[in-house]
Amino acid sequence: MPRKNLTQYSRTSRRDHARRWKRSKVSAALVGGPLILAVVAGSVFAAGSRHHRPGTQEASAQPTPAGEPNANCALEVPDQPLTAGGLATPYELVATDPAQGPCHEANPDQAAFVEAAILTKDGKLSIYNPLVVDKGTRPAARPVRPSVPAGSTVGIWFGFNNANLTLKASGRSDGLGQGKCVNGIQNSIFGQFAYCNAPAFFKAAGDLSAAKKLTIPGLGTAKDGLPCPTTRDFSVVDQDGSDNVVTHYLADARGRIVQNNAAGKKALTRSKRLDNRGDRHHRHDGRVRSAKANAPTVLANGSDNLLLTQFMDPALGCKPFTAPNQSSDGQATSALALDELSAAANQQEPIALIPQNDPMTLVDGRVSVEKTNAYRAGVNMPAVGADGDGAAYCRTLFGDPAGIQRVFKDKAIFETAPSPDPGTAPNLFAFLAARAHGTFSDLGCDTLLDVPNPVTLTADGDGLVTDAVLVPLGQTPPSAGPTDSTSPSASPTPSAGASDTPAVSATPTTPASAASSMAKPSSRTQRHSN
Repeated sequence: MPRKNLTQYSRTSRRDHARRWKRSKVSAALVGGPLILAVVAGSVFAAGSRHHRPGTQEASAQPTPAGEPNANCALEVPDQPLTAGGLATPYELVATDPAQGPCHEANPDQAAFVEAAILTKDGKLSIYNPLVVDKGTRPAARPVRPSVPAGSTVGIWFGFNNANLTLKASGRSDGLGQGKCVNGIQNSIFGQFAYCNAPAFFKAAGDLSAAKKLTIPGLGTAKDGLPCPTTRDFSVVDQDGSDNVVTHYLADARGRIVQNNAAGKKALTRSKRLDNRGDRHHRHDGRVRSAKANAPTVLANGSDNLLLTQFMDPALGCKPFTAPNQSSDGQATSALALDELSAAANQQEPIALIPQNDPMTLVDGRVSVEKTNAYRAGVNMPAVGADGDGAAYCRTLFGDPAGIQRVFKDKAIFETAPSPDPGTAPNLFAFLAARAHGTFSDLGCDTLLDVPNPVTLTADGDGLVTDAVLVPLGQTPPSAGPTDSTSPSASPTPSAGASDTPAVSATPTTPASAASSMAKPSSRTQRHSN
């Protein structure tokens, strides 16, 4: 099939990539997750969102286009959300504006996720995933009631598979105040992200660590000889780092939701058998149902955390920081809170802290120190200083050996690893290259640095990214034009003032097949409300 070199990856292609990585879901290749099922329903791969550059935010009041799911949903926070009873009470999903259409948790394009970390006063950590159901419905299995010993500190984080998730109180309760929940700043929510009591959780963790009661493991060494990456590693981050969570739920075709554990799986399987049995008016059709047909769907929240701990870490021979998950039969799992504790303790310079040009921290398309600091507080980062400069962030991300250059140098490692989204790229390297290309535009690096996109993608006739080349910042990218699978495009020509650093080329090789072991976490959605 003919291939083409994409110096300017089309806006449509970037949007398609964004849709798939933020909202397509997970299959058996996810590493370390309990009861990750081998079969994921085809509807899991649906998509529909936009990347947003500074100055191009969309108001949440805009009508939902016909045929697309409502991109603006709300979660009703239960009473006393930081207690064992509050954690075990399902959050309820509802449309922020019913006129834009309904919101359904079982729809992977609208699924919202909740992830809690529980830290006891003697330094013991555990994870718990509160359940989310549609408003007015009940889960198919009663949520596990977690253990929250007296004196524990609980933090809660949220992720969303569409554009704007708003937290609201449930009924007459004051769950938002009780949980010290932060959804953004006044009149400007983050978008896909929110948290409750996160600063208190991280402070308690810091105090216990200083008192030698909490041990945060070191990173170890990756296959490339460098320290294993964290969520603050410039080879990992994109336009909105440290966003979303690692939570998984199970759902069936009727929209019933359960926690990802043995009891939940059993409840959905039992319900499926009852559905198929029929009654005296509607007899069973006599067909034998396969285990595949009866398997629940796994719902998951695509995130930097998921990409790091379940794709990049395994490829690099690294192990994430994990803790027992009380909602998943005690299985050891990663989580946003654990990733951020590890990053704060272990990440060496350069450190990727949330910059002011992160699309989730903009207000009406403009940078906001207040909103950036509000976001940083929820992920254990210091307040904005000189490190918040967007141009400096772009320059390090694309110009420092610790940034995207590491991805290209590790091509031989990543190209044999499964792609998070085979609909975008056949292997992890090509996926990361496509993600980097989009990040350059989404952060407005072209404007801030006044240089062209340094990542040039090669795609086949169907738009599947098959290869990429990275040139030093300021150099002219390879010229667009037809090429084949064995010959990268013309060598870059230095422009005025360009670096003498040689281009990092991804020499095409045969990509490993990911057909049977791939996972498809969701695409990066960048739509934020004002």
